[in-house]
Amino acid sequence: MLSVALRTLRTRWVTFLGSFVALSLGVALLAVTGLALASSLDAPERRPERFAAAPVVVRGQDTLRVPTPIGDRTHELAQPRAVPAETVSALEELGRVVEDRSFAVRAEDGPGDLVGHPWSTAAFAPYELDAGRAPRAADEVVVTGGWAEPGERIRTGLGTVSVVGTVPDRGFENAVFYTDAQAARLSPVSLQLAVDADASAVRDAVRDSAGVRVLTGNDRRYADADPDRDSEALTAMNAMFGTAGGVTAFVSVFVVASTFAFAVAQRRREFGLLRTAGATPGQIRRTVLAEAVGVGMLASAAGCVLGSYGAPHLAAWVVDGGLAPAWFTIGDYTWPYHMAFWTGLLVALCGVVAASWRAGRTGPTQALREASVDTRAMTRGRWLFGAGLLLTALVTLGIALSGDPGDLLHRKTYVSRPMLLITAVALLAPVVVRPLTRLLAWLPARLPGAAGMLVRENAAAGVRRTAAVAAPVLVTVALAGSLPGATATLNEAKATETREQTSAAFVVTATADTGFDPKTVDRLRAVPGATVSPTASSAVYVLEEGVALIRSDARAVADPKSLAATTRLPLAAGDAAGLDDGSIIVNEEWERHSVGRSVQVWLGDGTRKTLRIAAVMTTGTGDNGVYVTSANAPGAAVDRVDVALADGADAGAVATGLREALGTAGGHVSSRAEWIAAGYPQTNDTTRLGFLLVLGIALLYTGISLVNTMVMATSDRVRDLAVLRLAGATKWQVLRLVGAESLMVVAVGALLGLIVAGLNLAGMWGALGLLSVHTSVELPWATLGGVVGACAVLAVVASVGPAGLALRRRAVELAGMRE
Repeated sequence: MLSVALRTLRTRWVTFLGSFVALSLGVALLAVTGLALASSLDAPERRPERFAAAPVVVRGQDTLRVPTPIGDRTHELAQPRAVPAETVSALEELGRVVEDRSFAVRAEDGPGDLVGHPWSTAAFAPYELDAGRAPRAADEVVVTGGWAEPGERIRTGLGTVSVVGTVPDRGFENAVFYTDAQAARLSPVSLQLAVDADASAVRDAVRDSAGVRVLTGNDRRYADADPDRDSEALTAMNAMFGTAGGVTAFVSVFVVASTFAFAVAQRRREFGLLRTAGATPGQIRRTVLAEAVGVGMLASAAGCVLGSYGAPHLAAWVVDGGLAPAWFTIGDYTWPYHMAFWTGLLVALCGVVAASWRAGRTGPTQALREASVDTRAMTRGRWLFGAGLLLTALVTLGIALSGDPGDLLHRKTYVSRPMLLITAVALLAPVVVRPLTRLLAWLPARLPGAAGMLVRENAAAGVRRTAAVAAPVLVTVALAGSLPGATATLNEAKATETREQTSAAFVVTATADTGFDPKTVDRLRAVPGATVSPTASSAVYVLEEGVALIRSDARAVADPKSLAATTRLPLAAGDAAGLDDGSIIVNEEWERHSVGRSVQVWLGDGTRKTLRIAAVMTTGTGDNGVYVTSANAPGAAVDRVDVALADGADAGAVATGLREALGTAGGHVSSRAEWIAAGYPQTNDTTRLGFLLVLGIALLYTGISLVNTMVMATSDRVRDLAVLRLAGATKWQVLRLVGAESLMVVAVGALLGLIVAGLNLAGMWGALGLLSVHTSVELPWATLGGVVGACAVLAVVASVGPAGLALRRRAVELAGMRE
C-alpha cells in the first residue's frame, strides 16, 4: 500500500497542495517561535546605564518584604523611602555623596519622554559635554541628543529654560540636566545616592538602616529607571509568540483535517474499487496515513528551511515595534527545528486520523455510486466529539459564571475558549448546513430564473463540500469577532465604570510626577462655586491566605466628606462617609471584605497598619482598587482634583477660575466628558500586535484552505458544469452560478463564525453583569467586514478561475471526461 500512497501523492498533488502549504507555514512559524524563545532564555544580563561609572549607589527602601511560612514575599513599594538623613550624614564622612533625582519634563517640540536630573549625576553615566558648558543658574539646562542647541530658549511645563550645553545621546534616555539646587526644588525627595567610597565601608555605614540597599557592580542597574523592562518585554513577546504558536497548531490541524476529510469523501469510489480488488479496511487506513506522513515530512522539512530564513526578519520586526529590547537577535540553536519538524508531522497525523478511519469503512459497493447528494455526512464519531465539545464549552461557561465570573475576563481565558466552540461548531456544521443554505437562499430562489434555485440545491446537496469550505471561514470570522471583540467589550466596560463613578463636573490632573503642591491645592479650593476633592495615587498591600502578598491600587482622599460630591462609589455594603484615618474602603476581591472587620495592611511606603473596613465596593472589572485617607498614603502627592459645581455655580466661570488657580504649577483642566474620553482604556501594543498576528495567521490559513478546497471541489464538478452547458446555459451563466455558490458557502461560514463569536462575547457580558458592570457587547464590525470580504474574494477567485479554465473545452468532451 505504500506504493499506492506514493503514486496517489504524485497523481493527486493538487489535492494535497493546500495541506502541504498550511503545514509548511505552520512548521515555519513554530520554528521561528522556538528560536525566539531560545534566544530570549539566553538573554544577556542588563548592564548599568546611568550609574555605570559610579563606585557605589545607595538606594532607600523600595521593596516591601513580608515573611510567610513558605518564605519571604516581596513587592515593589508605591512610595519608596528616601535614605534616612542620619545615614546620609554617615556616608558623607566616607566620601563624596551626590543625591540623585528624576522627574518628568515636558518641552515644546521636545521628545515625549524627557526626564530631568541634577547635573552632578551626569558624570556617573558618564556624560561628557560635546558643546557649551554646564548649567550654573536655575533657568539653565544641558540636554542630551540633537533636539536642541546651545543658546535656544525652551518652554517647559516647569518654566522656560535656556540650553547652555549638550551631551551625546547614550541611547537609554532623553535627559535634561538642571543645577543641583534647581533639581532639588523641582523634585524635593531623593531616593538614591551615588557615593565615592569603599563598598565595604558603605555597607557598614548603612547596616542599621532597614531596607536600604548598597548597589555595586552589575547590581547598579537597579538604580536605573525600570531595570526589569528587558525581561518584561521578553516575557510579553514570548506570551505573544506562544499564543500565535498555539493558534497555528490549532488551525493547522483544522485545515489538514478538513482537507483530508473532503479528499476522502471525494475518493470514496476509488477506495471502493480498492476494496473490490481485495484491499482490507486496515490497508485503506494505512494508505491514507502514509499519504499524510509523506505530506507531513516534506512540509515539515520545507517549514524548517523557511523558518531559518524568517526568524531574523521577525526578530527585527519585534525590535522595531518596541516589543523586544534593541539588542535582541536570533541565536544559533537546533532544538527548535527538531520541535517544529516533529510537531508538524504529529499535526499531519492528528489531522488525518478521523479521515483514515472513515476511508477504512468504505464498502466495495461505493465503486458503483453515482449520486451527488451527500448522505450520512455526520458519523457517530463526529456526533460524539462535536456534541461533547459543545457540552463541555457550555458547562465550563456555566461553572465559571456561577463560581468565578472574573476568570472569563482574563486574556488566557478569552483567547482559549473560542477554540473549543470553534471545533464543536465545525464538527456539527453538516447538521445545520442544509437548513442554513435554504434559509440564506430563500429569497434568491424565488427570483426569476433558475440561478437562485440551483445555488440553493447545489449547496444543500453537497453538504460535505459546503462544510469543508465553510470551516476555515468559520475559524477566521470567529477569531476576528472573539479576540478584538473581547478586548473592545472589556475596554467599554471599564469606560462605563469610569462614567458611572465620576460625578465631578471637572477633573484637574497634574502634569508633573511631583503632583500638586499644597499651595496649588489651596488655590483650587478657593475657586468660587467649586467643591473640590483632592486625591493621590498610592497602593495598599495585604497578605491573603497567609502566603500571598497582594497589591491593590489606592486613591488617597484628602477630604472624605467631599468624596461623595464628586465620586459615586459602586458600594456593595457600608457607607463611604465612614472613611477616616483608621479605616479603609475595599472591594469584594479581598479575602476579608466584611464591614466593621479589621484588616492588617502595609501602606504604600511599607508602613504596617491595622485598618477597619468602612465600606465594600463591587469587584467590577478588577480596577476598583481601594480608598484610604491621605494620612494612610505617606509620601503620595495629590495628582488629581475632582471638582463638583456648587448650587447655582456657572460652569464656565468655575473652569476659568480653576485654570487661573493652577497658574504655573502645571496641570490640565478637563470637563467630565473630556477626562473620560482621554482616559478611555486602550489595548496595549503587545496585545494588539499579538491579535493581529493571530488573525493574520488565521486569515492566511483560511486563504490556503479556501483555495485548495475550492479548486478540489470545482475540478470534481467539471462534468456537472458541462451538463449545464449542454442544457443551454452560457459559459458566463455557469461562471456566475459557480461564483454565487462560493458566496453562499462563505455566508454560511461567516454566519456560523458570528454565532461562535456571539456566544463567547455573551459569556463575557454575563460575567460583567454578575460583577455589577452593565455594559454593551462590542463587535469589531469593520474587522469582521474585512475578513468576510477577503474570504469572499478568495472563494470566488478559487472557484471561478478553475471553472473558467475547464470550460474552455467543449461541453461534450467535458461531459465524457473520466475521473
